[in-house]
Amino acid sequence: MPAKRRKFSPQFKAEAVQMVVQTGRTVAEVARDLGINSTTLGNWVNTWKDEHPEAQPEETPVDRARISELEAEIARLRMENEFLKKGRGLLREGAGIAERCALIEAEKARYEITWMCRLLGVARSTFYYWKNRAETATAARRRVLAVEVKRIFAASRRTYGCRRVAAQLNREGIACSVGLVADLMREAGLEAVQPRAWKKTTIPGEIAESVPDRVERAFTAEAPGRVAVGDITYLRTGEGWLYLATVIDLHTRMVIGWQMADHMRTSLVTDALAAAKEAGHLDAGAVFHSDRGTQYSAAAFAAWCRANGVERSMGRTGVCWDNAAAESFFASLKNECYHQRSFATRTEARTAVADYIEVFYNRQRLHSTLGYKTPAETLAEYYARAA
Repeated sequence: MPAKRRKFSPQFKAEAVQMVVQTGRTVAEVARDLGINSTTLGNWVNTWKDEHPEAQPEETPVDRARISELEAEIARLRMENEFLKKGRGLLREGAGIAERCALIEAEKARYEITWMCRLLGVARSTFYYWKNRAETATAARRRVLAVEVKRIFAASRRTYGCRRVAAQLNREGIACSVGLVADLMREAGLEAVQPRAWKKTTIPGEIAESVPDRVERAFTAEAPGRVAVGDITYLRTGEGWLYLATVIDLHTRMVIGWQMADHMRTSLVTDALAAAKEAGHLDAGAVFHSDRGTQYSAAAFAAWCRANGVERSMGRTGVCWDNAAAESFFASLKNECYHQRSFATRTEARTAVADYIEVFYNRQRLHSTLGYKTPAETLAEYYARAA
């Protein structure tokens, strides 16, 4: 079976454009993270800019010179801040000379040694003495591996524990055990972000017709597009609440559809399902499992499912384990993204959630249920086997 041609919903296009416009990242960077063609994304961005023109004030020669000076100063401060921030993340408080020298050695390809020595308070002669000292093979391997562990941990947005870090290193051909990685993380003071206590948020609704539980806690599927789960969660911002509805495929664990709004009307969940269907991720006759919240119990939701060939499935009221796969995603989202910062506006929160779902969760984060593969890899492997 050939791989399906990718379809992009208007929502996906809009979020991809905003990742370029709002964050200042290049089209190529965002396209690579989203797994789409950079030319396609560039066309979307150009269309958006044509529809949202901005008046450009004229600059005098003095203004241009001043701007050049400021840009150079900003670049210098940004590099210094980047390095010092990395140092704080990789060095424990009160780190000794050896640990600071190890950081300098690890980063010498990116920064000047003299410059790093000055920032870290290490004499150049001390660094070169440390570098040329005799070192055992075991110590050398631990030193090199410690740098790789810190790299993977940082790339995971501080979300990976020792098992996922070890899995990623082995994927990259760097053989190591979970126990060794655990030791190195403990020595470096690396701790993955910890989940918060679960809170019940489901508001049960009246159901006009009987809807069975077609999943019965068997959160698996033989192929993509056949069984999906979904739920709604609340996100607080400085402007008020923002609500997120998701659709998650049980074969790939990919978030195949999602929608955010400042309301909890039934359209929130139907729009999320519509996004999954428009992207070609829901087969005809697919099962969609949810809790018995008011949005999923509404007559309008039942009508949408009938019109689009989706079979409804519902767990019991107030039993979160009946929809554990959806609850698990929200726990990861809040633990690894939402609780790590505050959001002044709904737009900020929406951009962060879009980046977490489309870039990190779907395409970079290793999923233990998938044998430490990403959802995107699992989907690609399925189509490769079916070809």
